[in-house]
Amino acid sequence: MLPAVIIVLMIISFTSGENPAIQVILTNKGLQYGKHVGAGWIQDRLDLVTFPDISGKILGGIYYTFSGVTITKCDFPEPSLEFYPNITGFKSSISGLSVAVTGKWMTDFGLIHDGGTFDMAVFNMDVTSVLELGKDAGGHLSVASSHCEAQIGNVDMQFHGGASWIFQPFVEHFKGRIKDNIEATICPYVEESIVNLEYHLQAMRVSFDVGENFTFDLPLTGKPIFNASSMNLGLKGEFYNIQTHTDPPFEAKPFSVSERPDYMLSLGLSEFTLNSASYVLYSAGLLQALITDSMIPPSFHVHLNTSWMGHFIPQLPKMFPGLLMELLNYAREVPMFSFQSGVLKLDFKGAVKAFAIQPNGTQTPLFKLNADFKLSGKVWISGGRLEGSVTLDNFTLTLASSEVGTFETYALEHLMQAGMMLAVGKVNMELGKGFVLPRSTHGELVNTVLGMEEGFIAISSDVVLTNGGFD
Repeated sequence: MLPAVIIVLMIISFTSGENPAIQVILTNKGLQYGKHVGAGWIQDRLDLVTFPDISGKILGGIYYTFSGVTITKCDFPEPSLEFYPNITGFKSSISGLSVAVTGKWMTDFGLIHDGGTFDMAVFNMDVTSVLELGKDAGGHLSVASSHCEAQIGNVDMQFHGGASWIFQPFVEHFKGRIKDNIEATICPYVEESIVNLEYHLQAMRVSFDVGENFTFDLPLTGKPIFNASSMNLGLKGEFYNIQTHTDPPFEAKPFSVSERPDYMLSLGLSEFTLNSASYVLYSAGLLQALITDSMIPPSFHVHLNTSWMGHFIPQLPKMFPGLLMELLNYAREVPMFSFQSGVLKLDFKGAVKAFAIQPNGTQTPLFKLNADFKLSGKVWISGGRLEGSVTLDNFTLTLASSEVGTFETYALEHLMQAGMMLAVGKVNMELGKGFVLPRSTHGELVNTVLGMEEGFIAISSDVVLTNGGFD
């Protein structure tokens, strides 16, 4: 059932000392759900379990081997699973497990060899395992067995075939040794399973390519934090340019996500993650767009040429008569997002450079305008869909420089503000339709709620695993 816990975390899926930009909290409700799914998964696959051969010696010189042991029946009580803050991990225990198995027996006594089949029942098996979680140098989640203990109440055996009638009377004599041998194989088997889980965790990626030029880093920033009711994973949550891998000139600020025991998982997403993406796009020169006259819809009755722009800049058609124009729009600073209580803010400081296109195709600089605006937005979850709305809070247009002389920007500001309002309206139409919450082949989020806090977004949700969450 411990792998189920890891898969629950994956649905959502470092440098020591960094503040995490993303936090994932697994509550006791989520832990118990993962345990329940894991126990069901194990129960469904018990008929596929095989056991190693068991060998030994009785009566001083009779060597025996039990091989091909498979389960025929199992009384599998649901185990207990709890957070174990003492060693930053989990404690799992199962009590009263009883198993019926069948297999082959062989004996050697000098030149005498014999064999047949046997049925064995193992009663009241108790197994306790403690799993310690940590972080490796590459930011992967690491696991290790901290403690394992196994005890068996009793063993009963029935031999069939060969000279089984000879050996059956000795069952009481040597079944204690068989019990000891079985007990000795349980913890190594548990520890081998943990080693396999560790291998898979080390193979998991902690960086994910976003297109051809960017990557999203999600290593752990530190060891998992445990208390009696939850586990908190801190993740870096930073976008990088694959070529430069340069950190932004700002750092993730500490924040605290409230534990919601009525939900399985809670996720905190810092504004740092969005701002690191903004920094990457800005540094790569991708926050710019060239607007030409051919891109303006005919229904706008707006033309990007010196004649039409003469309504706002009277000297322009006199200095450059009958020429098409181009506008280069770009961010002159890194656009910054901020999360406040109930609202998302975006501060964008942009610029517009205007050019006249000469008959030979060359560009002649005309003027530069600073175009700054602020947006506010709200997001929420309704009917399993992410929805939202955006509002234009402020827009200003000022003349930064000019090769055609000074001019008033008031009328141009109103025109561009109207264009911004039109764009915001289209965005709101799409946000109103909503976006389906992400899901994977392993499961989906349900009963999800979202809240905007100071510096971060908090999301709490339950999880439904499909296909047992393991296939």
